[in-house]
Amino acid sequence: MSANRDYLTPELRNWLIAASFGDGLQQSFEGNGNSANAPLPDVLEAPVVPLRETVIYPRAVMPLSIGRDRSLRAIEAAGELGLIVTIAQKTFDTTDPRPSDLYPMGTASRLGRTLRMPDGTTSLLVRGQSRVRIVEWTQATPFLAASVQVVREPEAHTPSTEALMRAALSLFERVIRLNQSLPEEAFVYAMNVDDPGWLADLIAQTIPLDVSRRQTILEAIEPVTRLQKLSVMLAKELDVLELEDRIQLQVQNEVDKSQREIFLREQMRAIQTELGEGDTNTQEVAALRERLRAKAMPDVAHAKAEQELARLGRMDGMSPEISMTRSYIDWLLDLPWTEQTQDRVDVKLAEKTLNERHYGLPKVKERILEHIAVRQLAGEKMRTPIICFVGPPGTGKTSMARSIADSLGRKFVRISVGGVHDEAEIRGHRRTYIGALPGRIIQTMKRAGTINPLFVLDEIDKLSDTNGFRGDPAAALLEVLDPEQNHEFEDHYLDLPYDLSKVMWVTTANILDPIPPALYDRMEIIEFPGYVEEEKLEIARRFLVPRQTEENGLTGTPVTFGDDTLKHIIREYTYEAGVRNLEREIATVCRKVARKLAEKQSFPRRLSPVMLHKFLGPPQFDFGMLEEKDQVGVANGVAWSEAGGDLMPIEVTLVEGKGGLMLTGQLGDVMQESAQAALSYARSISSNIGIKPHTFEKSDIHVHVAEGAVPKDGPSAGITMATALVSALTRTPVRRDVAMTGEITLRGRVLPIGGLKEKLLAAHRTGIRTFIMPKKNAKDLEEVPKKIQRDLTLVMVSTMDEVLKTAMARNVFARRTKRRLSSIKRQKAKITRQKPIVRAKKRVEKPAS
Repeated sequence: MSANRDYLTPELRNWLIAASFGDGLQQSFEGNGNSANAPLPDVLEAPVVPLRETVIYPRAVMPLSIGRDRSLRAIEAAGELGLIVTIAQKTFDTTDPRPSDLYPMGTASRLGRTLRMPDGTTSLLVRGQSRVRIVEWTQATPFLAASVQVVREPEAHTPSTEALMRAALSLFERVIRLNQSLPEEAFVYAMNVDDPGWLADLIAQTIPLDVSRRQTILEAIEPVTRLQKLSVMLAKELDVLELEDRIQLQVQNEVDKSQREIFLREQMRAIQTELGEGDTNTQEVAALRERLRAKAMPDVAHAKAEQELARLGRMDGMSPEISMTRSYIDWLLDLPWTEQTQDRVDVKLAEKTLNERHYGLPKVKERILEHIAVRQLAGEKMRTPIICFVGPPGTGKTSMARSIADSLGRKFVRISVGGVHDEAEIRGHRRTYIGALPGRIIQTMKRAGTINPLFVLDEIDKLSDTNGFRGDPAAALLEVLDPEQNHEFEDHYLDLPYDLSKVMWVTTANILDPIPPALYDRMEIIEFPGYVEEEKLEIARRFLVPRQTEENGLTGTPVTFGDDTLKHIIREYTYEAGVRNLEREIATVCRKVARKLAEKQSFPRRLSPVMLHKFLGPPQFDFGMLEEKDQVGVANGVAWSEAGGDLMPIEVTLVEGKGGLMLTGQLGDVMQESAQAALSYARSISSNIGIKPHTFEKSDIHVHVAEGAVPKDGPSAGITMATALVSALTRTPVRRDVAMTGEITLRGRVLPIGGLKEKLLAAHRTGIRTFIMPKKNAKDLEEVPKKIQRDLTLVMVSTMDEVLKTAMARNVFARRTKRRLSSIKRQKAKITRQKPIVRAKKRVEKPAS
């Protein structure tokens, strides 16, 4: 049973509202001689009718539709009494409510006119008369009946009550203004109500509230409390209505704007048609079709472009997809599909160009000239190589690639892939995404304008190694750099095969270790070694000084850098494998001279080494960073890094302890294991070098590698640690002009290492005279400049005995020889003293025998 308020006609609604406030329908509720306004006794017994989603307030008229049998019997039982108790159900789904399913308070309601409907239900009008509270349930079948107590409302005419009434009326007015479903007459009726309780009931009956909040108002006996709770509900309802109104206003504005645009576009189209110009979309499609007709493209790409153009022509000008389709067609038409430059295959001209722009690097130049020569003979049949330049920063990898492009007559394009962590940056996004674009490979090919540029992938060793939901960019590069696959490279945005086989790929890296094996296997590695001092001097003289002189405006008044000056800058102000910092220091000097020239001050036209302190400040590095004298427990190792090589002194000291080994200097696991192996070797030869066994048990050994903030790892410092340990144990100094590298085994074998060339360059740069290296690394000397080999004394060793004989200031095995000789002498003396006694005994015993 529920109230059918949503289906009332306007006339019936007005009739009901009038019945709530006046006596117009008074006779409808006086059918049995009972006055509708007759006071009720304090306690009475009456049938109970449960209501779904409906709460009836005193003085309110409500139409009810009765369909349940128990409720119909309750209406019949009301009969002559003409009074029922209406109580709301706690839940809507309960079909056969029990007393526990009903709220404890309801309304005593008078019965009005009753009508039987065609569907078998009964429709009647009821009018609430008074609040009642259940005292006792007296009957459950065939209908519910209860003994109820009538709740009398107290009088509440105070200034605070008047204020609450005015506030409630103000909120009610705003709610009615925003809610179009509420009649404006309700506010007029509410203004004429002077009773606070009646006003609260009227407003609660009118506004849309759920049954629990309606019941809260019904159970509020005090009119002031009722008005306070109602004001809170009105404020919440008003907030929701205001928000709804703003949303509807925005939607309406957008709809109006869209309708206005459609109207204006239709007008524009009509005007253009009258003028014989046609609409803009048709003109754009015609222009794109003309470009497509003149564009040389593969059949697959041409068919795709035709298909998209047909779709574009059918689209409405307001369609959101029109810009996406037009952008895709533009990409197809702007990309080079068949355009290419003619290679310049003149070997002598290419050799001249490379020599003019780069000094040294013979291996790199030789490989490029070989490629040009093969291209000259084989023509288009030759497969384009994929080259990887590996070397320290500042050694000219990127500039060499640019020179190769100029030698071949190809376009030069470059992208840096360092830090790329998303596969979509290589392959692009699919067109289903808003703002989708091709990957950086296709974007760069569009910028190149040809299908055979020289394409540099810079910093390939710094690709992000993530394998998350964004994919692996290194894996995406496998297709790009594979000659068997890149002739049909498929970008996600284009969704078409694109030919990358004619591109000459050059990648650059500082180190090879981070490059994935599959990617490493697809590239031809060419190493860029660090420059020696003579090469840096020649590079500065030929390229750096003229370039900085021109860039700093000193062409008219050239400043001369002497060879001694450049050597001092190289030795005392730079410490690198390349020449980037060297050019930076030369630029600093040129800027300071340019300032003096601009201020019309005197300036030196030829810079001497003495002037460098004034221009560059005190020296930043010490050339030949060697100890002033031979030290005990200090040996010079050599390390390899991304910037080339570096000298790495290793210190060992012994303190009283219990035989522990302490390692400091931020050493990696492999280097710590090398220290353990070196210590085990030193203990194994302790008897040969005159060390007593208890020395290890009563001493703690501390091994430290300088520059503790820099992480270090690798096995190549093994023989250096062993040398420093033996020096500390025997108190024998290590030669300060000796450096060494090599892995050590427990038997004292010296194993080969990597990075020999960079280590030799670092040793030469720091003033080392003798360099100890594994004998198995002799094959690597072919890559070392002859100048380095002439200046250094290279000692190739295969055992630690050879290392110690070369590195120690004196022979550590001499102590063993002296000790053995003294032991032999003591044994001989002992035998000499014992022999006469034996002969005397024999003489005494002979007669007896």
